[in-house]
Amino acid sequence: MAEHGPAVKLKKDKASPAKARLGIKLFVIYALVYAGFVAINAINPELMERSMPFGLNLAVFYGFGLIVSAIIMGVIYNSICTRYENEINKEEDQ
Repeated sequence: MAEHGPAVKLKKDKASPAKARLGIKLFVIYALVYAGFVAINAINPELMERSMPFGLNLAVFYGFGLIVSAIIMGVIYNSICTRYENEINKEEDQ
């Protein structure tokens, strides 16, 4: 069986600091939204029984919202990071 090396030569990721800052910002935003969920459950759990659209209660609706917002934030993170990397690589090529 033949062995092979990496498919591409990896270089230093010059966009890493910008991507890390963006990741931290998105994490803080998500953590605050999640903290709101926890706070409602701790302070006023009866509120989570309130009816919302589609016949769901607030707990389920908020939970799905957390999942969907995490997916959206992941797509946003990927899109912005790709743009950072393309801009830096474009500058290197010139």
